[in-house]
Parts: sequence; C-alpha cells; structure tokens
Amino acid sequence: MTEIDIGIAADDRVKIAEGLKRLLADSYTLYLQTHNFHWNVTGPQFRELHLMFEEHYTELAVAVDDIAERIRTLDVAAPGTYQEFARLSSIDEVEGVPSAEAMVDRLTRGHEQVVRTSRDVLKLAQDADDESTAALVSDRMRIHEKTAWMLRATRQ
Repeated sequence: MTEIDIGIAADDRVKIAEGLKRLLADSYTLYLQTHNFHWNVTGPQFRELHLMFEEHYTELAVAVDDIAERIRTLDVAAPGTYQEFARLSSIDEVEGVPSAEAMVDRLTRGHEQVVRTSRDVLKLAQDADDESTAALVSDRMRIHEKTAWMLRATRQ
C-alpha cells in the first residue's frame, strides 16, 4: 500500500484511531446489550421496549461499521474480537436478565458513556484538524444523547 497523505500526521492518526477503538468497543458492547435486552425484555412495557431496543441496535449496527471504517481510513487495524472489545470498553457486560426497568437504566448509562467516550475522541480529532473524525463523532454524540433522553423518558 502507498503512503497515506491526508493532511494528518501519522502520530495523530494513531492517537485518533486509539480513541476510535475505545468508541468502537463501547458502541459494540452497547449494541450487544441492546440486542440481548430486545430478545429478553418482559413486562407491561414489553412491546414498546422490544420495538425501541430493535431501533437502537439496528442504528448501532450501522454505527460500529462507520467507526471501524474510519479507523481503517486512518490506516490502523480495527479491533474485532470480544476479547479486544472487553479490554477497550468502558461499558460493563451484564449478567443474567435484568428487569425491564433495569434494562432501561443500564442502556441509559451505556449511551451516556458512549457520549463521554465520544467527547474524548472529539478533542483528539479537533486538536489534529481531523474534521472527518470530528463530524462522525459529533453525529454519534447527538444520537446517543437523544437516545439516553428517550430512555430516561420511559422511566418518568
């Protein structure tokens, strides 16, 4: 492959990609939790939550691909194993099947964590004048902030 010359220094590309790896791991872990909860939710809000969780994991499936492809665009290998995601993620795995209310609370915290991780990556991208990563991460933040708000609204 030829040398990459996109106006971002190699060391900045690596720093940004490392941040994106954490964002990818958080997003993938959240995707798995959301899909798990979609399958296993029960209770009076079953239909509403079942459908909402499906919307969320479908959106996350596209997001993880976008994030991984941005990492590759920066010429860094994207993580792709459960072991790597577990090491990189700030979101804890869930054991068992929590109540519907606990699922909503956990997913709310997960989306908020993705926003915090995004803020860290956004700073790296802005410092390196990487507008492409900044735009991607900014869009992700907006989606996760809105999703967290919607989840919180189901608990009031």
